[in-house]
Amino acid sequence: MGKLTAQAIAERALEIGDAEGLDAVTIRRLAGELGVTPMALYWHYKNKDQLLAGMADHLISGFAPGAADERPWQEQLRDLMVGLIRALRGHPCARNVFDHVDQVTVPSFLAVWNQALGLGRSAGFSVEESCLISKYLLQSAIAIADAPAHHREGQEVAERVRVKRLGLQTLSADTYPYIVEMAGPLAGGLDPELYDTFGVDLVLAGIEALAARRLESSP
Repeated sequence: MGKLTAQAIAERALEIGDAEGLDAVTIRRLAGELGVTPMALYWHYKNKDQLLAGMADHLISGFAPGAADERPWQEQLRDLMVGLIRALRGHPCARNVFDHVDQVTVPSFLAVWNQALGLGRSAGFSVEESCLISKYLLQSAIAIADAPAHHREGQEVAERVRVKRLGLQTLSADTYPYIVEMAGPLAGGLDPELYDTFGVDLVLAGIEALAARRLESSP
């Protein structure tokens, strides 16, 4: 094979993580699959923590947020959130990776985080409020990218959804009328496109409403 790169290692690690879970991702396993010795991998990643950070960085390295521009902050914040969701969507293990890393060790994530903080300030929020906005926004993007509506497939999964739906539908309609009415989507039968667009709209609408209130109350 050609020269072994950190990116190639991270990509193969993500493929294993997607298929078998993060527990299956080890330096020894990767070395065997890449046809090198474990020491060759240690040159790039000294341990599993560094490898996970490299995987997280590779996940969003293709999404490089541009510098702040003259567009309204609302448009830029939407682009940031949608871009992050799209970058993470391709890997089912993405959320688990981010759950296991210190995000400060992930340069690509720091760039996204920094821009989210700046857009919060541009919207008129305080330093503390901008910190919270960036946290909720980025966590929501990671959660939306991990949507079961996108990752669920196969006969076994379809059967679990069917059983759950039937279980909800057998509840008392007098006691739980709305659960019974919405048993289908509650069991996992949501339209993937609606899941994404409504989720992004919901998060951003709250931020925009708060910003409007700040503007109205300012002297």
